[in-house]
Amino acid sequence: MKTPVRWLNRLLLLLLGLGALWFCWLLGWVLFWGWVNPGSTRFMEIRLAELRVKNPQAQLKQQWVSYDRISVHLKRALIAAEDAKFVDHEGFDWEGIQKAIEKNEKRGRFAAGGSTISQQLAKNLFLTPDKTWWRKGNEVVITLMLEHLWSKRRIFEVYLNVIEWGNGIFGAEAAARHYYGVTAAQLGPEQAARLAGMVPNPRFYDRNRGTPGLARKSAIILGRMPAAEVP
Repeated sequence: MKTPVRWLNRLLLLLLGLGALWFCWLLGWVLFWGWVNPGSTRFMEIRLAELRVKNPQAQLKQQWVSYDRISVHLKRALIAAEDAKFVDHEGFDWEGIQKAIEKNEKRGRFAAGGSTISQQLAKNLFLTPDKTWWRKGNEVVITLMLEHLWSKRRIFEVYLNVIEWGNGIFGAEAAARHYYGVTAAQLGPEQAARLAGMVPNPRFYDRNRGTPGLARKSAIILGRMPAAEVP
């Protein structure tokens, strides 16, 4: 009778050990990327694999630029659009999460996530777009690591350089060149507001740049930008 219990205990210890190794691996990369700029992310790998199904020679467009070489208008626009409390919270906007839950319950489907910039970065660096409890649990742990080990400025700098902005387009520099033919430093307020409005569904807006919904979102973001606080 003791044998099944013994094997169950060993299995649990094995699972705990694997879990500990997984989180140590994550921690190692978080520490490393606190000082070294990421060359690629999990999201980039996923999108590149998708593109290469149709075109084996496909490449992503992404060019790293330092925080100081990105327009303050884009910084304000993203905070106004995605995470107004970014500089104040510790990774999670609990009020925003509650509002997202209420909105989802009202619509009867997953329509809003309430994710902060830190959470979005955690997902982009390591995880997949899947909406599962396993992914959300990992997202929480990684977000806590980022918030405790990186400065807000570093979180925002990496976010600005790695988020998706179109079909194969990643980061502020590639987005500025792709949509406006300028550098990330040269983006004006209206251009920045429009780019920020594209973030929730960038590949759709890349294909449908003239959609009225994007224009309305951009106008709202533009109005909120003066109050946005950037790190």
